[in-house]
Amino acid sequence: MTNEIPTGRIADLLRQARRIAIEYYQLTGKPLGITGEVGEYEAAHLLGLDLAVAREAGYDATDSSGRRLQIKSRSIPRTKKLTGQRLGAIDLGKPWDAVLLVLMDELFDPVAIFEADRPAIEAALLKPGSKARNERGALAITTFRSIGRQIWPVEPNLPT
Repeated sequence: MTNEIPTGRIADLLRQARRIAIEYYQLTGKPLGITGEVGEYEAAHLLGLDLAVAREAGYDATDSSGRRLQIKSRSIPRTKKLTGQRLGAIDLGKPWDAVLLVLMDELFDPVAIFEADRPAIEAALLKPGSKARNERGALAITTFRSIGRQIWPVEPNLPT
């Protein structure tokens, strides 16, 4: 993360946001909606990515080789299975080279990061069958994991 953003201050703010989101969920049973921002920051921090400017069309970060990366994030309690969980929309009309999936636990701590390249995602999204997948560009987490690879941590540590 080198976009001249005060990363220490951002880390502090995200720690506060995590505490608030956890308490909000405990009180209401509803998520607060910070998963995307936390996931982007964690991916950039853990993988040495440069975050794109806010609302960059199609991608959220670039890596050291200039690849444009879309970052999708999900917070899933460790006690819950991954089946039935979906990613947000992946727009094939936008410029990006790969998608990262940041899986976090209920405390918004990263558990694993997966990466899938554009050709594999395009093939999965265009495969006949699911309306959610075909029309909205929404892949199941289990499908994403099957077409991608875990890039962090190096040792897989998630249930199937």
